[in-house]
Amino acid sequence: MSDVIERIHEDGLPGSEAELEPKPEWQPRYPGSGRLEGKVAIVTGADSGIGRAVAALYAREGADVAILYLDEHEDAEKTAEIVRGEGRRALTIAGDVGDKAWCAEAVEKVVGEFGRLDILVNNAGEQHPDPDITNITEEQLRRTFQTNIFGMFFMVQAAMPHLKSGAAIVNCTSVTMYQGEKELLDYSSTKGAITAFTRSLSENLIGKGIRVNAVAPGPIWTPLNPSGGATEEKLETFGEGTPIGRPGQPNEVAPSFLFLACEDSSYMSGQVLHPNGGTIVNG
Repeated sequence: MSDVIERIHEDGLPGSEAELEPKPEWQPRYPGSGRLEGKVAIVTGADSGIGRAVAALYAREGADVAILYLDEHEDAEKTAEIVRGEGRRALTIAGDVGDKAWCAEAVEKVVGEFGRLDILVNNAGEQHPDPDITNITEEQLRRTFQTNIFGMFFMVQAAMPHLKSGAAIVNCTSVTMYQGEKELLDYSSTKGAITAFTRSLSENLIGKGIRVNAVAPGPIWTPLNPSGGATEEKLETFGEGTPIGRPGQPNEVAPSFLFLACEDSSYMSGQVLHPNGGTIVNG
């Protein structure tokens, strides 16, 4: 696992929110209403970006939150402070979601600490831009799939013994699954797999009373892109190609994750929400 972390850091990923300027907006935009009161949630990739905003909003709505992340310890502790500031319990666990054994250990730690598990948010992901498919190494291809889709399988497998009827799984896919992205061939491919995984897992688990849905963000200002997930040329106009004309903020995405985790969406499963700046994807 240490070798994986070292390799990822060669291109700056996952990236530090503490060092990013301007800072992404994670703050919940409205008072809580107890929609997740008494619930326990795991959020992967919760140290920064969308994951931090989801953790903050879940805590405001009454959930205790386990913050799973790779190695950005300062960012993860900040997210934990945010959760505790909302009066909820927080647990930070560092490691690689692409490691099946680690996923199992992490889930057991969460259940051991909080006594239950109600919500699993599979948000952790990585991307490596490359406009030339012949330059994508086998190592990069395997690593992107290992994190982005294998990690979701491993987390769900580890969580299943603890998820009861009424539980929710929310996966993070992407607008790139629907419209493609010429510089993110391997990343976009994993997001297609995640959407298919979401729909198939929904069919598999709905009889158990467990709902599975996904969120497909558009260009969102998080550490992922400026830390190596996008080219310098793309960063210069990041998000400007959306109908709204700007990148989104993490706290504009987090409410979709809340809706799909709480009883407001009790008649929805196998679906995808699209906070993407107005891009029509028909999916």
